[in-house]
Amino acid sequence: MLRLAPGRGSWQDHARGGPHPVKRTEALDAIPAARSLRPGDVLAGKFRVERVLGQGGMGLVVAAHHLHLDQRVAIKLLLPHSLRNPEVVARFAQEARSMVQIHSEHVVRVLDVGNDDGTPYIVMEHLEGHDLLAELKARGPLPLGVAVDYVLQACEALAEAHRLGIVHRDLKPANLFLTRRADGSPLVKVLDFGISKAALATGASGGASGGITVDSSVMGSPNYMSPEQLKNSKDVDARADVWSLGLVLYELLTGTVAFQAETLVELHMAILQSFPVSLARARPDLPPGVELLVLRCLHKDRAFRFASVAEMARALGEFAPAHAQVSIERVCRVLGVSPTTAPPSTGPGTSPPASWGPTSSPWAPTSAPGSSSPAWSSSFAPPYPSSAPVATPPPLAPPAWQPPGAAPLLGPTGPTSGLPNGAWPSSPAAPTGWNGPAAPLAPARSGSSTALIVLAIVVGIIAVSGVGCVACVGLIAR
Repeated sequence: MLRLAPGRGSWQDHARGGPHPVKRTEALDAIPAARSLRPGDVLAGKFRVERVLGQGGMGLVVAAHHLHLDQRVAIKLLLPHSLRNPEVVARFAQEARSMVQIHSEHVVRVLDVGNDDGTPYIVMEHLEGHDLLAELKARGPLPLGVAVDYVLQACEALAEAHRLGIVHRDLKPANLFLTRRADGSPLVKVLDFGISKAALATGASGGASGGITVDSSVMGSPNYMSPEQLKNSKDVDARADVWSLGLVLYELLTGTVAFQAETLVELHMAILQSFPVSLARARPDLPPGVELLVLRCLHKDRAFRFASVAEMARALGEFAPAHAQVSIERVCRVLGVSPTTAPPSTGPGTSPPASWGPTSSPWAPTSAPGSSSPAWSSSFAPPYPSSAPVATPPPLAPPAWQPPGAAPLLGPTGPTSGLPNGAWPSSPAAPTGWNGPAAPLAPARSGSSTALIVLAIVVGIIAVSGVGCVACVGLIAR
């Protein structure tokens, strides 16, 4: 659920990434929800509070000194009003469990958990640096190699999470923290697994376990939520994170969010049925393949997105700096995908992972031999299904950008009742016996052929009716 903290930024700020972290020098007593804390207070008998690092709608993060280990740490606590919500408390505990299972260097380390006088807390490593939203504000749009490197590092964290059945659901620049390794190289860490979804694990008895479900709520940051997440927060899988990563890459390259609107309703409509501004227009210096890759991530129908962050990472390899190739190899190893071969098709005759259920993808990612269109990267297929029969390869380049009212581009034709004009269901239902899109009408004959046929008909009429029809010939000839 979108929660807006009164007095801390516009709804656009929250939609993009929540309230911004407070200044590092801001006193604890300057934040109403934190007035019970004071610099020098000791939590759980061993953590001396120093200052506030940031505050969100439900929690607060403070810097503290571990008295026993002589170590600076970051402590996340729930705000008082959040403690009255059992679902929030459950998600807080889920966050700690999710983070501690992931051993990647690209996830912040959890050092301890506990409960101090009824207030649960998570103790994490203290990071020096800033998030990628602050990086964008300071530098503006990033060079392609830098942006791809940062996204690939996030893919490393998500590969482990997805292998464990954990979907983040709230990826955005504000949740990607840029720090430094000991050798000075940049290190991106994925933060805030607070609304992550643990996939339900079914045992031999058929019972489900290990997940938190929240009915009738939309959780996440609206600017980065996938269409299926907007419709139903429970109906998400790893491809929702692929969508968000595509939006993160777009924002790192352009400095702006992909979908912009004046109200939340307009924002949701834009996500469901509109395109972002073309990357070719925003960054004409980028190779065309970058836009094709982003479009694949942002397909409204998840069946046409990259099936995993491994496939996405492999596609990013074409634009990655040399030192980032190791990230691609790690991601692929974690998910058991070859780092070099093309991803499997999700078209007829192939199947995605069983845990994701059936796919409605009506085409296979093949190439049209002899086409003069730019070739697609071998590591990913075009984001748009062909209008031709399944046996015919799809086009190698997406159609030109069109407004929402134009001919649909976002998925196979199918029922759209109850959806905004131009929106596509996240899993379009195929009629019984459906074998893909219907064959297109026979192509129109060329203008010269048509003219000859018409002329022949007219000549025949003249032969039968006499010269009275000569005027008709003159009219057609004009």
